[in-house]
Amino acid sequence: MSFKIAFIGAGSIGFTRTLMRDLLSVSEFKDVEVAFTDINAANLGMVTQLCQRDIDANGLGIRIHSTLDRREALRGASYAICVVRIGGLEAFKTDIDIPLSYGVDQCVGDTLCSGGIMYGQRGISAILDFCKDIREVAAPDCLLLNYANPMAMLTWAANQFGGVRTVGLCHGVQGGHRQIARVLGLDKKDVDIVAAGLNHQTWFVQVKHQGEDMTGKLLDAFERDPEYSRTEKVRIDMLRRFGYYSTESNGHLSEYVPWYRKRAADIGKWIDLGCWINGETGGYLRVCTEGRSWFETDFPNWLKEPALVFAQENRSEEHGSYIIEGLRTGRVYRGHFNVVNNGCITNLPDDAIVEVPGYVDRNGISIPKVGDLPLGCAAVCNATVSVQRLAVRAAVSGDDLLLRQAMMMDPLTGAMLDPPEIWQLVDEMLAAQATWLPQYATAIAAAKARLAAGKLIPTREYAGAARLATKSVDDMKRDRAAARANAGAADKAKKRPAAATAS
Repeated sequence: MSFKIAFIGAGSIGFTRTLMRDLLSVSEFKDVEVAFTDINAANLGMVTQLCQRDIDANGLGIRIHSTLDRREALRGASYAICVVRIGGLEAFKTDIDIPLSYGVDQCVGDTLCSGGIMYGQRGISAILDFCKDIREVAAPDCLLLNYANPMAMLTWAANQFGGVRTVGLCHGVQGGHRQIARVLGLDKKDVDIVAAGLNHQTWFVQVKHQGEDMTGKLLDAFERDPEYSRTEKVRIDMLRRFGYYSTESNGHLSEYVPWYRKRAADIGKWIDLGCWINGETGGYLRVCTEGRSWFETDFPNWLKEPALVFAQENRSEEHGSYIIEGLRTGRVYRGHFNVVNNGCITNLPDDAIVEVPGYVDRNGISIPKVGDLPLGCAAVCNATVSVQRLAVRAAVSGDDLLLRQAMMMDPLTGAMLDPPEIWQLVDEMLAAQATWLPQYATAIAAAKARLAAGKLIPTREYAGAARLATKSVDDMKRDRAAARANAGAADKAKKRPAAATAS
């Protein structure tokens, strides 16, 4: 069974290596054609070398075609897998630090809030270029599997404006499913769930064990759990007030709504510093920075370690390989995917990208109708959809007025800042990220002129309510195993240290 898979942004060590192992663990996929492309030659070279070593050690004859020419990589591809971070860590730092100077304290900043909106502007500009190449040189009806954040915004742009069939993939549902099973004292395989909503804001609207509805038992179970009662306070509070558990982590969820991060003095009571994902200020930026520094420094030692073993039992929970397996072999796979709504969730807009159950087999990807979300859950999601729609349209058109309106409508940004502050914040972010925002050339010139004219609203240097120092390579050498696990993980929050409540 021969076909071509292209990885865009293949210099991402965690996702690329993980997904390659997953794909090549499928017995029928021993003769696939694989292409890697990235704009960073050094990262691309290291990841290619490591993945090729894994392939060779597993006795396969596949040779990775690694190239800086994206169109060459995509030529003839039946599947494209997007794992990019547009702007890299340099732009990511401005997503966190500039809003922080205005008092907007984010944990992750890659999905919503000020950082997520700007990340979307960079990503949409790039993904529309990817889509153009796919339309022109890839195989007819090439499927784009998008792992890049902000998931909903990029997937929305690719489908509506890029003209490429695109499905967004995330591991948030799997993580929440594991937690629910644990607090109920059950095996994950014995807990039947249906999750529906928006990526990183998806709700477990059905939780059953042997046909019994367990939803009403979740609040007590989470409150009694010795770890989650400390590390998931935001999620538990949302469960208490909305009646349904959310897929996304404490730190992620806290920055998507206006209630938990708007007073610096109160943030500590909602978060935990045992793991970045529990709410640490700029936590994801920190672990990504550490992971990249460690990989670049320690790479020669990675090649000395045993290769990954391609086997069914070693596959991750990432959906990508299972979707391709289902489409090519007919084996049925059920997961939760990000797709155009089109009436699946009946009280969310049809054009929104929703995260819902789906089934894959040789006939394609089938999405059943979910119906209405509970009214409160739908209200939270609809607020997010409004921000996403404005942000997507802004990125596609280069209309900075829509961008500013998206910032105003964002729950946390709007809770923290008044309109003049938001206007200046957007000016600063446009100026700082000009390299990655070609669609905003005119708006950026005007923003730079306003910033240079003076009479600015005062900002401050602010470390945030709960920011930890980024570890140096020497610091990480004290626990090489932990450093390597962080650098190589696609899901950097799956393994979490013990709780350590913020003060």
